[in-house]
Amino acid sequence: MSRQVFLYDQPDRFVAGTVGLPGRRTFFLQATAGPRVTSVALEKTQVAALAERMDELLDEVVRRSGGSAAVPAMAPSEIADSAPLESPVEEEFRVGTMALAWDGEDQRMIVEAQALVELDADTEEDLAEAEERLLQDEENGPPMLRVRLTGAQARAFAKRALDVVNAGRPPCPLCSLPLDPEGHVCPRQNGYRRGA
Repeated sequence: MSRQVFLYDQPDRFVAGTVGLPGRRTFFLQATAGPRVTSVALEKTQVAALAERMDELLDEVVRRSGGSAAVPAMAPSEIADSAPLESPVEEEFRVGTMALAWDGEDQRMIVEAQALVELDADTEEDLAEAEERLLQDEENGPPMLRVRLTGAQARAFAKRALDVVNAGRPPCPLCSLPLDPEGHVCPRQNGYRRGA
């Protein structure tokens, strides 16, 4: 069976969003073009890393072009997207690896999210060889979502993604772990509380 690639070249919409309540949220990347919708699940840390790296790459593009690249310094407010994910959210796959690139010729950000694959290997060497074979197999590799965005779309995606990540549970002021509504066992307090 050949590799399934969900390709969106300048989609109508590409956003990060969640399903569920804070503390139990599932994170998704969702691309939309007309009636076609593709949703892939990933971890909160992956969303944060993708958004931060995207902003860094866009800043580098602007710096290297001397400001002539079609990349805004900030996310344009006129294309801000705060709407929820398209429903129903049907997960195509869980993301394992992601990649970012800038196509200087077309002035587009390329985002690739590849499905998580379990590799069976006995040693570190076997695992490295299996990963290398998988990465080089363009025809039979795991499913992939590939999205091409303008600089403005990429900035808007990064801003919303960071907003979604930060909209969860507030962090504990001592240990920075998320505070649960049911209570929080803070490792920094170590069972001891100072008197007032």
